[in-house]
Amino acid sequence: MSKLAWIGTGVMGKNMVLHLFCDEDQITVYNRTLAKAMPLAQQGATVASSVEEAVRDADFIFTIVGFPQDVEEVYRTIFMAAKPGAIAIDMTTSSAELAQRLHEEGRQHGIRVLDAPVSGGDSGAAAGTLSIMVGGDEEDYQACLPYFRKMGTHVQYMGKAGCGQHTKMANQIAIAGTVAAVAEAIAYAQVNGLDPKALLGAISQGAAGSWQMSNNGPKMIDGDDAPGFFIKHFIKDMRLAWQSAQNQGLQLPVLDTVLTLYETMQDQGMGDLGTQAIIRSYQK
Repeated sequence: MSKLAWIGTGVMGKNMVLHLFCDEDQITVYNRTLAKAMPLAQQGATVASSVEEAVRDADFIFTIVGFPQDVEEVYRTIFMAAKPGAIAIDMTTSSAELAQRLHEEGRQHGIRVLDAPVSGGDSGAAAGTLSIMVGGDEEDYQACLPYFRKMGTHVQYMGKAGCGQHTKMANQIAIAGTVAAVAEAIAYAQVNGLDPKALLGAISQGAAGSWQMSNNGPKMIDGDDAPGFFIKHFIKDMRLAWQSAQNQGLQLPVLDTVLTLYETMQDQGMGDLGTQAIIRSYQK
């Protein structure tokens, strides 16, 4: 039997951890807002009142929090409170540079650290169909693989520490162009008198089809802005990708354009809407 700690029970984390419940393992959960963790007690989890309490004696520690600064804060505590030999898996979308640093700092404390960001949104988290991209030592990846496979259907080891985060950055760059393109296609259809739902039916199964078109396209049409993935978090991801590209001297004009659109929306108070709300930028 293993002892698992799970830090972060927000939109993604609360659904992901549910797939790990089984008779063989003990799960302790923690969230900065304790009320968000309490429903998991009904599933059999122990709810901790602090990160220290959650990770003490844990064999595997999973984290999925908001921003890189949150990751740094949590891991300062993990390195002081967790037992040597534990594996800590950060599933937050964060920076590759931070992942590399945490991997090295973890070694100094006897903690093995993986970066394992995910893609698939809240629906993928609920269904256990996430894509999981992992960086770190391969033997630690293999030790965690049974847990990854409970949460995702596409699990890929990408290489040394930081490679999981670099893969997620490439994923977010691809999403930026796709989600904006879907919004533009719908806006074009609407101004030319087409039924936008008929449009999606006509083009979603051809070369234009994508996850964004199938999942966020209907939400755009219906005006459903509920967050499966917050605009404010997508901005964080795009900024990380943009900065990493800048450091390498790489220009990403599509990412630049989409980031500007979302930053304008955030400035207008829309940061807590779902990313599909980008359609508003085309419907002024």
